[in-house]
Amino acid sequence: MTTTFTPSRPYWCAGCGDYGVLQALENGLRQLGIAAHEALVVAGIGCSGSLQNNLSCYGYHTLHGRVLPSCTGAKLANPELTVIGVGGDGDGYAIGGGHFMHTLKRNPSITYIVMNNATYGLTKGQPSPTSLNGFENNVEEDLDPVLLGLSMPGSTFLARGYTGQPAQLTRLVVEALRHAEAGKGFAYLEVLSPCVTYNDTYREWRTAVFDVEQDATYDPNDRAAVFARLLQCRAERRLPIGLLYRNEHPALESVALRKDNGPAALVDIDSALLKPRYEKLMQSLMR
Repeated sequence: MTTTFTPSRPYWCAGCGDYGVLQALENGLRQLGIAAHEALVVAGIGCSGSLQNNLSCYGYHTLHGRVLPSCTGAKLANPELTVIGVGGDGDGYAIGGGHFMHTLKRNPSITYIVMNNATYGLTKGQPSPTSLNGFENNVEEDLDPVLLGLSMPGSTFLARGYTGQPAQLTRLVVEALRHAEAGKGFAYLEVLSPCVTYNDTYREWRTAVFDVEQDATYDPNDRAAVFARLLQCRAERRLPIGLLYRNEHPALESVALRKDNGPAALVDIDSALLKPRYEKLMQSLMR
């Protein structure tokens, strides 16, 4: 296969957590043997929005906050494609917050990786939806998107990683991709990805993270118990990481796609069967 696109070199600040996300995603795609022409990475606006330029696969840069509807459309058009959305906490939880909620509800088999640095790094460090109360005079409480995900009955895979723990992060990326590739629905992975320029949280997050996978009593399949445990962590100012919740629910493409015509991207447009259908449609419009 001839390579027609050479990925660019990242231009993030030295020490940016997004480098770790890029490496984990590269490792995950390689471990699962997903070829470049079989994957589509859809990116949002912000520092993380350039990530798709650095991978050897199909890439699409969406409008601000529109990563998830673009991913959903691509998956419905071609369910055989590995569809991965990437973005930041501003793009995903502010202007894209409504799409995040409805994607959790719809449960399409796509992977969504959000790089959370709790600030708008691209626009000089303003508070984002996940910024703590008091950061840059922020008077609001921070959003916990995993708790939001747990409140949605259709959610099937919720995880959080930290770029300071690269081995676990790569494993979480692989598990998220496997979940979506198996047609089990929406695999959501938030990554704590510090912004060294405007909100350097490496020291705080290094001591605040709590790996639930090291707790033998933690059950990621018990939604109510997970919700209670995460609320406890929040009260203790801890940041739970690992595979936080996993469950079963029908994936969007399994219930929304018609079986007779097949996905749009895989339909044979030269098929002789299409002409009479087209003529019938045109006749109906002429009435």
